[in-house]
Amino acid sequence: MKTVRGPRIEAAVLLVAAQRQTTATACSGIILQRPQTTSARRHIHASQRQIHTSQPKEQDAILRSPSASAVPPAPTPEASAQSGVAAMSALDCLPLQQILRTYLITSVSSSPQLLAASTAILRRMLESKSLLFSIERNPLARALLWHTFYRQFCAGETREQVQKVSDDLRRQGYSGVILEYALEVLKDAEGTDESVDIQTWRTGMLKSVSMAAEGDFVGLKWSGMGPAAMKRMKKCEPPSKEMDEAMNAVCKAAAAGDISLLPAAEETWSLDGFHKWSLDLQRVYNLGSKSVVYNTYQVYLKQTPATLSQHLAMAKADGFTFGAKLVRGAYLGSEERSVICPSIEATHAAYDGIASALIHREHNEIIRPLAGGASWPSTNIVLATHNAISVSRAQELRRQQAARGEELTHLSFAQLQGMADEVSCTLLAAAKASEAEASEGGMKVVKEKVFKCTTWGSMYECLNYLLRRAAENKDAAGRTIETRRAMGAELGRRMRGVVGLA
Repeated sequence: MKTVRGPRIEAAVLLVAAQRQTTATACSGIILQRPQTTSARRHIHASQRQIHTSQPKEQDAILRSPSASAVPPAPTPEASAQSGVAAMSALDCLPLQQILRTYLITSVSSSPQLLAASTAILRRMLESKSLLFSIERNPLARALLWHTFYRQFCAGETREQVQKVSDDLRRQGYSGVILEYALEVLKDAEGTDESVDIQTWRTGMLKSVSMAAEGDFVGLKWSGMGPAAMKRMKKCEPPSKEMDEAMNAVCKAAAAGDISLLPAAEETWSLDGFHKWSLDLQRVYNLGSKSVVYNTYQVYLKQTPATLSQHLAMAKADGFTFGAKLVRGAYLGSEERSVICPSIEATHAAYDGIASALIHREHNEIIRPLAGGASWPSTNIVLATHNAISVSRAQELRRQQAARGEELTHLSFAQLQGMADEVSCTLLAAAKASEAEASEGGMKVVKEKVFKCTTWGSMYECLNYLLRRAAENKDAAGRTIETRRAMGAELGRRMRGVVGLA
């Protein structure tokens, strides 16, 4: 289809999207549970709208907004309008079927009644023994799920299906995928066989690594090895011999395939153990410039800036490359309120300030140096966010660095498959524009790496994951509406192009 520059209405849509504090953490990790009854406890990715919205009179010093020199200001309306016009055809890389499906899903998610009905159906598919709702015995139920929520958010059930989705994303311009396995393990499961849990996790992770391509990521959770792993992390104990063998087998396979691992963060009661396990593996496998193993940091936690500072100092002292995935947070529903930033604004300031420090490889008001002021280690970053403002600020910092001829920190952006496509595609369009500028002027430009996080597994295994996506869309209604508007505007643009009215 012929590409046509977008009209004013589309610029207005993207302007609104850019000005809003779009919500939600991307790729912040799956809570590993096997399909459960309604009594099972669920957690969802925290959105910015979920975080306490009142502005407190006092904030911790480390949560103050970083200085202007550390983080560029949010885009002005004029700049946003100009970037919106330039990005009007950004969604042109998406196939029509995907745009229609996204418009349908976000229309459902934007309606409390339709979303409640859809969530009820998904839960019945998970829990009911009725033939009517069985996706294994009822072909109509299976087709309904397959062509809607499953295709929207998941990569497939088989290697061939996963490969096709991954190839399609690369053709759209993505650098690759973050592949996650949907099988889940209950947080409070009892009576399970530790060896079976570990072997199941090991098999699933090795299969994920084998399906990923060079340069891709594989998402995982150490707690996926079962209750015994959770208990060890809670006590900050090392993994058992069998766990250690499984973890190293996955790391070695990833290193051999030039694939990086993204362990998803745990709740604060096991977070120290989680970080220790990840850092111990970084010491072994992150010896070159590449990070085979990353560590995930949840910025809505007050302790994160200090934790990051400590881990950066460890990386420098021990001589390994520091890999950090930055998310806003994933356990708001279960964490003590006292450990979380006091407001949305404080979380935004912390996220952008930490991102600025990592991008510049310099300490600032958020990431403060420890006593002795160790220099910065080799660093790789994944900014996993659906927030258009944070993405725009990070891009601007990188453009400023490139203009000054500075060495750029290895950075990747990530968003969930089926969500925030307007953010992802704008990044892809910026990367293409940078290539064009480089070919014309020979100047140093920034070509950002952009990844989509997608989950694979049987449709039944993915039901808990799909329920979390539905819950997240409910809590992030503002972002869902903006995505629907962007898709509606793109559909209108294409229709006008067909009849010559663009």
